[in-house]
Amino acid sequence: MTKPPALTSEAVLAALRGVACPGITKDIVTIRLIGDIAVENGRVSVAVVHTSEKPQLIAEVRALVEQQVRSLPGAREVIVTVTGPGAEAARGPDHGHAHGHGARSAAAGPDPWAERAALPGVRHICMVASAKGGVGKSTVAVNLALALQELGHRTGLLDADIYGPSIPAMLGTREVPVVEGEEETIIPIRAHGLQVMSIGLLVPPEKAMIWRGPMVFSAVRKFLKDVRWDNLDWLVVDMPPGTGDAQLTMVQQVPVDGVVIVTTPQEIALADVRRGIQMFREVDVPVFGVVENMSHFACPHCGERSDIFGQGGGERTAAEFGVPFLGGIPIDPTIRVGGDEGRPAMTDPASPSRAAFLAVARRISGD
Repeated sequence: MTKPPALTSEAVLAALRGVACPGITKDIVTIRLIGDIAVENGRVSVAVVHTSEKPQLIAEVRALVEQQVRSLPGAREVIVTVTGPGAEAARGPDHGHAHGHGARSAAAGPDPWAERAALPGVRHICMVASAKGGVGKSTVAVNLALALQELGHRTGLLDADIYGPSIPAMLGTREVPVVEGEEETIIPIRAHGLQVMSIGLLVPPEKAMIWRGPMVFSAVRKFLKDVRWDNLDWLVVDMPPGTGDAQLTMVQQVPVDGVVIVTTPQEIALADVRRGIQMFREVDVPVFGVVENMSHFACPHCGERSDIFGQGGGERTAAEFGVPFLGGIPIDPTIRVGGDEGRPAMTDPASPSRAAFLAVARRISGD
């Protein structure tokens, strides 16, 4: 039987290199968030050095460190302390100084959110997200952007769904964006009056996006830093499903005004939505509220309502987390037809879902 490695400060430090800092792709050792480490008779003390003034972020880093160290063979007792601005909000009941043999010290690192800067030419950013695929998130993003535009706001649409960019097809465009200058600044295309950027406009539609996390990070960062948006009131960002690299890259790079969480009524979707809301709260992104897509079907012939996927789940989840319920979007054949043909429901005056999208847009913008 292989003997487990000795529990030393070096072993603890090596284990903590496997802990990514929330919001960025680097580990907490690389960005120098770990201070003194001491190990004595199975008792491990770790100091987290944090310069962020976001108590939720600090508390999450502290919890991740404690969880990782407790998983090490021989760690009978774990004490994690936090030093730096905001540390008191993140301290647990044990907050003595790290001490003992084998201590290692590191200087305070930078705030992981320090690089965030407002996007030139953009006043407000609204992410549209779902923790689960197949709930119609991109449909909501497209029509929400068009609804904001109809309310009089200059609006852009950024397709950050790197693995499955569907925005070009939904808008009926294959126009290739212009790239200018040595810095390769990207000029968004125009579709239905919106300024639009998507990876789907830069690669053939049949090409599979087989990218690892760092490539996703680079693509999202380029879209945020190198696209020249023209005096937008709102930039709507269609995020990929889940709570992975693209979401964390977005919230680390730019200040986001809020996120719209899209779900369907059934419980299996709502379980993932709850995790999504918790993730965005942990990284200090306000939740505008919950949109329940495919909330019901109204027969176009008799008007009878059918709750095909259940009833009221989105509203119950919003109430559970104390966030607004932004409204329900009915199952609307014009959404499917318009999406396939590049004519979103908001562009069809007869679409029964237009009023619902406009209502969501008003609640977000305050109109």
